Amino acid sequence: MAAHAGFPECPPEARELKARVEVFVRDRVMPSEPLLDAGGAAAATALEGLRREARDRGLWALPLPAELGGQGMPLDLYAHVAEAEGASEHGPAALGSATLLDALMLHRHGTERVREQYVRPLVAGELKACYAMTEPDTPGTDPYLTATRAEPVGDRDGGRDDSGWRISGGKWFTSGAGDADLVTVLARTDGTAPERGGLSLLLVPTSAPGFRVVRELPVLGAAGPYEIRFDGVQVAADHLLGERGAGLAVAAERLQLGRTLRCLRWLGQARRAYELMRERALARSGSRGALGEFQLVQRHLFESLLMLRTTRPLVHEAVARLAAGRDAHIEVGLAKVAAARTLQQVADAAIQVHGAAGLGPDTPLPALFRTGRAARILDGPDELHIAAVARRVLKGE
Repeated sequence: MAAHAGFPECPPEARELKARVEVFVRDRVMPSEPLLDAGGAAAATALEGLRREARDRGLWALPLPAELGGQGMPLDLYAHVAEAEGASEHGPAALGSATLLDALMLHRHGTERVREQYVRPLVAGELKACYAMTEPDTPGTDPYLTATRAEPVGDRDGGRDDSGWRISGGKWFTSGAGDADLVTVLARTDGTAPERGGLSLLLVPTSAPGFRVVRELPVLGAAGPYEIRFDGVQVAADHLLGERGAGLAVAAERLQLGRTLRCLRWLGQARRAYELMRERALARSGSRGALGEFQLVQRHLFESLLMLRTTRPLVHEAVARLAAGRDAHIEVGLAKVAAARTLQQVADAAIQVHGAAGLGPDTPLPALFRTGRAARILDGPDELHIAAVARRVLKGE
């Protein structure tokens, strides 16, 4: 879909870079997907090789601030590149943009020690970070019920945390926790559930005693995120991010950008599924003619293109508002629901056009479909965003 990709068009200043990223993802990342999906030492070696190539080609850490070691590409331009990166689930990691949310959060809300010790190694790809918010026995849409606790160690003078924090509890569906060096955890530092205050974010090195990975959580039978535990894990006082009790404010800042970036990547994957479907319709022939001559196949192509063309402007409207520093709750909610549905439905149509081949290991379609189906639950289920947007509309926002 390089041609007729839909509006908004890629600005001239980003076209050449987007084209280079598309080539890198298509020619270097996608052929490595089976190895990268398998995990383990071989996958880590392959990923590091891709990262070296990305650096050599000048494609590394495009959206990261220049003062942190990135290339400082503004969001409104990077959004077009993010679609190309996201055509593969491994694209952001291979190109160094996967750390954007964590690096920005630590840079903006970390103490001087946290910023100096962790931010540049994150941007350079020397450290990996993950973000732990959802808990096994707590609705992911209701953070006020968070049960993980962080108690001050050596508490003196009416609650001052002089020596640090001791964290106890469990999280799950934590992406990237299996090989992360750092995990940011939402924990209750004051009060009890379901009080709206008293929730804080703390940065935890995964090497700390008491931290453990419980298990991987396969998504629809394939590799997935992780369940983790904090069994009395101690961290220094200066590993608190932002103010004590203000964790949800920091989390909200990251959520809108994070959801929008996911939408851009889902668009890239939906385009990939569409292209595979179009190629199959052109190439496959039977005794009654080419597959693309059948009206039902043409309908799959039409409906998929319609979804792509109508979803893309919604996502880029959210990008534009975020880039301008404006509130984007409605736009992000609309984009998140539309992009998740689009990926699932376009991947499903592509599988249908491929027939049995679309169910097997010879195409990326099963993985694209799993991502699309999971997208309608992860990062807030459709129902959460639908209700939140409707409430704002009814209030006249």
